[in-house]
Amino acid sequence: MHIFTIDNLITLIFLVMLQAVLGFDNLLYISLESKRAPKEKQSFVRKWGIGLAVVLRIVLLFVLVNLIKYFQNPIINIFFLDLFECSFNLHSLIVLFGGVFIIYTATKEILHMMLLNELENENQENKPVSSIIIWIVIMNLIFSFDSILSAMALTDVFLIMAISIIIGGLLMIWLADRVSVFLEKNRMFEVLGLFVLFIVGIMLVSEGGHLAHLHLFGYPVTPMGKTTFYFVISVLVLTDIVQTRYQRKLLHQSQK
Repeated sequence: MHIFTIDNLITLIFLVMLQAVLGFDNLLYISLESKRAPKEKQSFVRKWGIGLAVVLRIVLLFVLVNLIKYFQNPIINIFFLDLFECSFNLHSLIVLFGGVFIIYTATKEILHMMLLNELENENQENKPVSSIIIWIVIMNLIFSFDSILSAMALTDVFLIMAISIIIGGLLMIWLADRVSVFLEKNRMFEVLGLFVLFIVGIMLVSEGGHLAHLHLFGYPVTPMGKTTFYFVISVLVLTDIVQTRYQRKLLHQSQK
């Protein structure tokens, strides 16, 4: 087949790498959200959530390839003096919804972890499995917009983009249980994960505001760049490592 040329295979490799890099925050959300399910069903929830999301990602890819202009056309224009101005399109509304929901989820979980009596009863607050799977699928689709639009910028071959989505989904299924097990064994990293998720929400809100041409007090909202995002995450991880080692040192000294 002429589809699998050297150029297309190289593009496929780049797209799979892109899926892996952009899928980190999605994988973190899935691992944290799946904890709401009963212990024996958490792996099932993660695999089915990602599997269904992969199928719907391919459907979304097909829709975007054929109807991309409708996602970019303005549907709501708002202007209020010089304080607030925006032009929402479908793409910006979806990204904004995802960002606000993630900020809400991360904030709620951070507050939940601060209440000791809640921590003792956390296993009694299981949500329905179907509800968790639905939210994993929805958020997976929201996270997928960046990777799909980036894929469309690199190639116009639908099959290559679809294969990269499938390979990326299989990698996520393979990694999901491992990330969840790691967080389960290292509970302190859950706090770090929630703050990373909070920053992901801020990044999505800023991106949605940029897509909507949002101006506040005359100043445009600019998206958080990927470089800035990974720099902030690196600082958070480094801070967490230093703080953990310092706490262990203090604990060791107090026991002498």
